[in-house]
Amino acid sequence: MTGLRKRTATGFLSIVCLLFLSGMISLFELGRLSRDSGEILDASRRNIDRAKEMLDAAHDHSVSLIRISVFGDRSYDSLCLGSMERLEQVLSIAQDEAVDRSILDSLAFAATELRLLTDDFLARRDAADAADTLRAVSDTLAVRAYAPSRISPDWYLTEYEAIHGRLTEAINSYMASTQSSLAPQAEQLKKNAYRAVTPVLISLVVMIAIVLMLYYFINVYCVGPIIRMNKSLGDYLAFRVPFAVKGECRDEVLGLREKIETLITMLRQTNKS
Repeated sequence: MTGLRKRTATGFLSIVCLLFLSGMISLFELGRLSRDSGEILDASRRNIDRAKEMLDAAHDHSVSLIRISVFGDRSYDSLCLGSMERLEQVLSIAQDEAVDRSILDSLAFAATELRLLTDDFLARRDAADAADTLRAVSDTLAVRAYAPSRISPDWYLTEYEAIHGRLTEAINSYMASTQSSLAPQAEQLKKNAYRAVTPVLISLVVMIAIVLMLYYFINVYCVGPIIRMNKSLGDYLAFRVPFAVKGECRDEVLGLREKIETLITMLRQTNKS
């Protein structure tokens, strides 16, 4: 490949390679940005779902305790225990998925308090029922001395509501912390977006520089000399002005000028003879 063709081909191939490389880098960065965005949104949605499940479990637990403690309805025992187990299960999953488990410490402590209070309440209720059964069978003084007293309905207001309030507050704090953690993640996504665009911008600047260099090279060493040769050759044919091309010529353009000068010299020698 001769000089002019080689330089032109090198310039355009450089542009193609830069376009391809910057496109691949941008696609890779955009793919990673898309994956990061999806993971952040999925994590936020999962955390909100976990908080909603825990709030639902706490609500079911509260309803069942009201029915048991105030109305003495034992059919709600399964709902009470089931909602407590569901709350602990969801909390365990949230702790396993959490990057920083410290935000769940207060929630775990409140859930433990609620578990202990629930177990204690049910044990006292069962003991009171057993004492009632014993009193129905025998009304002796010994039985009266060791029989626990029945749970008062005021227990719900004096003991349960405080712990249940701390639990719901901890769940709401967990949900709020999940949302507040999106701010630094969004900032990181912003940086990743700039990183995805940066290769394109750099490639664009480099390609503009290469195009300007190609324009200068083609204009100075190809287009300009050809225009001057065309004018000089026209002047020679029309007015017999000596063929002379000013300026520097290289490669194929130089060879073309030399061949034209050789041809003119041959024509002069032919006319003289």
